[in-house]
Amino acid sequence: MSNKRKVNIVVLSDVHLGTYGCKSKELLKYLKSINPNIVILNGDIIDVWQFKKYYWPKSHMKVLKHLIGWAINKNVKVYYITGNHDEIFRKFVPFEFNGFKIVNKLVLKLDNNKKAWFFHGDVFDVTMKHSKWLTRLGAVGYDILILINNLVNYISKLMGKGKISLSKKIKNSVKKAVSYINNFEETVSEIAIKNKYDYVICGHIHQPAIKKISNEKGETLYLNSGDWIENMSALEYNKGKWKIYLFSQDCDINKEIINSDKKELVDKSYKEIYSELIQEFDIANIKIPTLK
Repeated sequence: MSNKRKVNIVVLSDVHLGTYGCKSKELLKYLKSINPNIVILNGDIIDVWQFKKYYWPKSHMKVLKHLIGWAINKNVKVYYITGNHDEIFRKFVPFEFNGFKIVNKLVLKLDNNKKAWFFHGDVFDVTMKHSKWLTRLGAVGYDILILINNLVNYISKLMGKGKISLSKKIKNSVKKAVSYINNFEETVSEIAIKNKYDYVICGHIHQPAIKKISNEKGETLYLNSGDWIENMSALEYNKGKWKIYLFSQDCDINKEIINSDKKELVDKSYKEIYSELIQEFDIANIKIPTLK
């Protein structure tokens, strides 16, 4: 569409496709409203940890198909950086087909020869390094909390009251504690400064941020793309400047795009969409199991 917004670089992380909390429909509207040159999927896009529930709605498949379609048909460079919830894909590194690459980290030279270091961030999480079972348990508990929160909001709506975000309040308090213990932002920024990276871009902690961090050795710009569960956020880079995109504040996604999304979601079943994905992957001689 001619009215799509041009974006040089888009960074998405922590989408958690395959979980109840994923805001896939909102994400799909955002993806269809932009025309990017480079897309960086900075970890936890597909939540492999939660796949045991066999929860995979049509809208989740539509998001995945749209991202793959960019790389295959639109000449868009798509980098999939592995995270902890999709760490299984680290077995395929390095993988490349057309404009699609799977990597563990990425360094790009941007405008004015400034270097940007992209990685998910789980390697600096003390809980991940020493108690992965606890992290997995927390992920399951968080998904259950999302379901409880949906029920609470349904009841609240019947009572004529606004939404209550139990999950966000609890998640934020936990993440702040983890960030305080690990000094996550300071740690990654210190390493970025040491390696002379002008930008360090992470995900993992679900907290969108842009902040300049400095020490006696220099400074760097720390950025976090947030998530598509609570914040529905992304990072966008244009003409030498970064900004945080927030779906809740986007007034430019027009009705034409939203209406077209509704039609597409109704027309095809998730099995049909999955079959189309298999056909696209077959071009690259990648074997994907059939859906039963």
